[in-house]
Amino acid sequence: MTQRVALATVMDRLSIDAVITDYAVAVDEGAWDACTALFTPDGRADHRGAGGAESSAAEGVRWLAESLRLLPVRQHLVVNRRLDLEDLGGYPGDHARVRADYLRPTGQAPAGDGVTAPVVLTGGRYEFELRRTDAGWRIRTLTAHEIWRCVPADGG
Repeated sequence: MTQRVALATVMDRLSIDAVITDYAVAVDEGAWDACTALFTPDGRADHRGAGGAESSAAEGVRWLAESLRLLPVRQHLVVNRRLDLEDLGGYPGDHARVRADYLRPTGQAPAGDGVTAPVVLTGGRYEFELRRTDAGWRIRTLTAHEIWRCVPADGG
């Protein structure tokens, strides 16, 4: 592998990592247009493993917006990222897969007088398929698998 190919591979990995981070930040901030823009035009989102449906990316983002509407305080952590970049005989290709775990505490705004509302914790795994586009790396498919959920005893 030449230095030029090695540098291109590192740049691709950093760019892909940025897309995954941008996804988490967009969900946390409720930046739904920015979230949708991270997908390819034919992008798909599969939230069946987290209580939603399999749909176009735009429909999946709308589902997220609606399902998280009552939990506006979010801190979405995406960790343990495993990235497989397509290898074309020693050269990076235009497809990548990322498997990453997530921890997502969500809650309501503070209730006042320093009292905070209950927090719902969920954890699971994302599977992303990404493609290189003229606009850079974009998510082609996103699959969410919720593994566990912790809801306050009073139901939150």
